[in-house]
Amino acid sequence: MTDLNPSPLTAADLDPAEFAPADLAALGEGHIAYVRPIRSDEVHRLFPQAPELTPGLDLFALLSASGAPILLADSRDVILANAAAHDLYPVSLH
Repeated sequence: MTDLNPSPLTAADLDPAEFAPADLAALGEGHIAYVRPIRSDEVHRLFPQAPELTPGLDLFALLSASGAPILLADSRDVILANAAAHDLYPVSLH
């Protein structure tokens, strides 16, 4: 008889060695977005097209599951609202 309700997977069931970095990045693509605090001094690393900003500003970046930049803002609330508007589940990245 087949078990129609298999036990949910736990972290112990997963072997990170079986996943390539690209596989891990693709897991949440289109569903998960990362909210990351960022200093204006670091912006060009993630957003090369961004204009010059005053050094030392505290900002927030919204990144796709693969790390691609989506949005830069000076308010975490703006970032969260944008994620919700695009049906993305935001998680914090430190």
